[in-house]
Amino acid sequence: MSLARLTERLRTGELSPREAVEHYLERIEAHRELNAYISVRAEEAVAEAKSLQASSAPRGPLWGAPVAVKDVIDVAGTRTTAASEILREHIALRDARVVEGLKAAGAIVLGKLNLHEFAYGALTTSPHFGPARNPWATDRICGGSSGGSGAAAAAELAAGTLGTDTAGSIRIPAAFCGVTGLRPSTGLVSNEGVVPVAWSFDALGPIARSAEDCGLLLEAIADFRSEPDGGALRVGIVTSLLEQADPRVAAVVEEAVRELGAEPVEAPVLAHAGLIQQLIMLPEAAAAHLPWLRTRLSDYGADVRARLLAGLLLPATSYPTGLRARRWLDDQVQPLFERYDLLAAPAMPIVAPLIGEDPVELRGERIPFRLTVIPFNSPWSCLGLPVASVPCGFVDGLPVGLALVGRHGADATVLRAAHRFQQATDWHERHPPATEPVAI
Repeated sequence: MSLARLTERLRTGELSPREAVEHYLERIEAHRELNAYISVRAEEAVAEAKSLQASSAPRGPLWGAPVAVKDVIDVAGTRTTAASEILREHIALRDARVVEGLKAAGAIVLGKLNLHEFAYGALTTSPHFGPARNPWATDRICGGSSGGSGAAAAAELAAGTLGTDTAGSIRIPAAFCGVTGLRPSTGLVSNEGVVPVAWSFDALGPIARSAEDCGLLLEAIADFRSEPDGGALRVGIVTSLLEQADPRVAAVVEEAVRELGAEPVEAPVLAHAGLIQQLIMLPEAAAAHLPWLRTRLSDYGADVRARLLAGLLLPATSYPTGLRARRWLDDQVQPLFERYDLLAAPAMPIVAPLIGEDPVELRGERIPFRLTVIPFNSPWSCLGLPVASVPCGFVDGLPVGLALVGRHGADATVLRAAHRFQQATDWHERHPPATEPVAI
């Protein structure tokens, strides 16, 4: 059930908050094999539902809606582990700013969702808490780092979820799990109370079943209002990214953009974005972890430890060079948004690979998984642009995502386009057969 439909039923009294909470708790228990959650606030959520029902206070737009958040986002009195050994028993003293927003809107937090360790990877296969499993095929990854959020949204283990995105971590699991995810413009949503990766790029946003649901969540956590459906949008499809994708994925995306009336766009400058973002992100991540790197190096998983150490070993000139290069890249990309309201591309070049499959096959070559991710995600996160990944079809029974990108601050336009696409298609209404929803 969509978040929009659930909130309508709660508002009319067709469903009570306690009934909604208990429904999702039953689904979480029934699908423990997905390993989507690290911590479940079962007793607390039921108590909060009872309290809402007994209160005479004004009801917010998410009144009684059970949601879940990535386990880098603080919820007072609950563990924030970041899927790490270092923070395994860390208890948050207060709510993150976004959780305050959710609660003010009337939402109930069911628990904390699995992720790649310290949100610094694209797999969600933490060696400390185990892999999140894709509801479409449990032997495959959800993507990362917000993999638990993607799995929970796809399997309806929450009415909506929050994730974080530094270099693709909302868009990758949204694409692989067949749900809708929005990486907001950098700075739109507060990161207060969130374990950082790299402060220049960290963005917190929704993963849910539809663009409409994402809009409801974003309104609760940011100074944002969805805009009514307007006139025609000028959309350009980035041809270089189509050409780098698996031909079957590219074909699905090309069919999808016909619905949007997209025209081809050449943008070779985007190929530089991955290197530029790494020059900035690696040193910032290393700086954020420096105290633990000095005292608890062995407690990191091997892949995260290697990336953090790489940030320490880069030459001192790397960071300022990256900052200058990012300004240059922004100057090169802005003219595209004078011609187009939106850019479109495959959200990911492949469908979800098997857990443990790395490198992966792409266009007849074996390529490290991270190198398939970077060209499709860094161009937008490097510049802090709003991006939605929306389901647009399937390859071999696995979901394909379409990325819709707007100029900085045009989050409402991105969501409007995603909603318009979803009004004309039903890909976002498909459910993984093994986790078919049960009516409440």
